[in-house]
Amino acid sequence: MIQRLVRLRQKMSEKGISHLFITKPENRYYLSGFTGTTGVLLIGQATADFFTDFRYIEQVKIQSPHFNVVKVEQISPFGLLSERLRNYKGEKLAFEAEDLSYKKYQELKHHLSDIELVPCEGLVEELRLIKDETEIKVIRQAMEIGDKAFSHILQYIRPGISELALTLELEFFMRQLGASGTAFDTIMASGPRSALPHGVASQRQLQMGDFLTMDFGALYQGYNSDMTRTVVLGQPDSKQLEIYHIVLEAQMAGLAAVKAGIPAKEVDAAARKVITSHGYGEFFGHGTGHGVGIAIHENPRLNTKDETMLQPGMVVTIEPGIYLPQWGGVRIEDSVLVTENGCEILTSSPKNELISL
Repeated sequence: MIQRLVRLRQKMSEKGISHLFITKPENRYYLSGFTGTTGVLLIGQATADFFTDFRYIEQVKIQSPHFNVVKVEQISPFGLLSERLRNYKGEKLAFEAEDLSYKKYQELKHHLSDIELVPCEGLVEELRLIKDETEIKVIRQAMEIGDKAFSHILQYIRPGISELALTLELEFFMRQLGASGTAFDTIMASGPRSALPHGVASQRQLQMGDFLTMDFGALYQGYNSDMTRTVVLGQPDSKQLEIYHIVLEAQMAGLAAVKAGIPAKEVDAAARKVITSHGYGEFFGHGTGHGVGIAIHENPRLNTKDETMLQPGMVVTIEPGIYLPQWGGVRIEDSVLVTENGCEILTSSPKNELISL
């Protein structure tokens, strides 16, 4: 954690920032290790303050010993922030523009009327792009939970069971394996509903001949996993096999394109080219992937526009899909660790053939 503060202060110095106000929960966790729900940080070149209330004082002392704990009582934390800055002789305060609401900004401005407020975007997120060894270890464990959950849920997929019932079983099993929750609302979409890229579970009961797309992840020790597999109930027909293998070909092309030193959009282009060449380009309407870490959707974004250069230590998803309205859809997703010459696939669930149940 201390090294993260050192790196942040270097970036602050480069941008002429003397003090940075952290309100985004993911960034608070990244810099402090605090797992509670309430608290803001004030980072200076030689200081690190954690503002929280009575409920979390002891927790902060244990989890964030490199921070000075400031207890918030009756007055607003912004009032205490103002006092602190004056003690530090701070004349400017950078804040996370993408997180602070307009109402909170007005309150901050009221308390710091004589201090210049400077909007800042993506400073901590830039640090979070590259995962360190500790983060990668935890992410591997989160991915392993996802793989085990996929193997487990295959035993329950049958005609007549509802999407919701499958979701509950999947999520309960991940909890049994140590997950503290799900990475996001589990997508469990069957039959025609599999054409919904974000089709969260419904009461629909599975039927023979259905595609079933499952997109899910575990939240484990503060980090997320993410994977998608599509299976079929019964023997697949020729069109189902065609769509599945086109998506698989696109996903493999995306995986093959991943390596350090190329822009994120080139990975998207590699996967998209395959689907477009088969005449289904209009039915692939989202990006090929995204970063994964403390948040389920992080930078870089593997879409048609992101110029971010991939670097070793980034963890990203590769998840192309084809979605045909009123018929169904397929998505196949792996999470991978970017390396110098390619990538390491962190999910190991089978995908090379369409699984029929």
